[in-house]
Amino acid sequence: MNITESESTYNNLEGMSVKALLEGINREDHTVPVAVSKVIPAIEQLVENIVKRMRQGGRLFYIGAGTSGRLGIVDASECPPTFGVPAGMVTGIIAGGDSAIRKAVEFAEDDDEQAWKDLQVYELDFNDTIIGIAASGRTPYVIGGVKTARKRGLLTGCIVCNPGSALAKEVNHPIEVVVGPEFVTGSTRMKAGTAQKLVLNLISTAVMIQLGRVKGNKMVDMQLSNNKLVERGTQMLMDELSIDKEKALTLLKQYGSVRKAIDIMKK
Repeated sequence: MNITESESTYNNLEGMSVKALLEGINREDHTVPVAVSKVIPAIEQLVENIVKRMRQGGRLFYIGAGTSGRLGIVDASECPPTFGVPAGMVTGIIAGGDSAIRKAVEFAEDDDEQAWKDLQVYELDFNDTIIGIAASGRTPYVIGGVKTARKRGLLTGCIVCNPGSALAKEVNHPIEVVVGPEFVTGSTRMKAGTAQKLVLNLISTAVMIQLGRVKGNKMVDMQLSNNKLVERGTQMLMDELSIDKEKALTLLKQYGSVRKAIDIMKK
């Protein structure tokens, strides 16, 4: 069932006022978290299996085309600065290569063998996980990649917005977030893209917490890559160790990590 391409429930958009357009889009957006909440059990199963493999040295890969591919890259790229993990621990791959991040590459998504070729650079092993992202659930690039990965014994999952898709049938853990017709017919960068982003947030954040990359509710392993994050880290140490700002900043600079400073000072 191709719900992502179904007719919008709104019409004559060009005749609507700006206020009406914004309210209509926002009204549709409100339905997305509800749709995501319905697939929490499926996400839970996937996360638990990812964690098991990552504890054995496994990595997480996202593959997608267009908006879906870009969303995977965004989520992957935010894991190192947020959780202090190595850059290769979570990787996003887009059909057409890095140039497709900014500009669409014609027909890149139609090659059902290219995703597996793109993945070969990373010397995959049994502990790795491949998650295919495709709103339609019918993108050949993504289907081919997860299909081969599953045959090779890797854990596979997908994030789609149509029920019973070809992609969902090829993975161990399908996540089907059905958000209904888009405000602009077929524009899956809207509700479908929002749903995919929410699911990616759930997956990566839950995985990293389970792997011990958060203490209490703080990002103690974050990379101190700008003044804002240095200030945040300083405040964390002030709160955790009951020390003043000057002492906290000195410790942060000395150990280069909130976690290291806390662990050493509490020994």
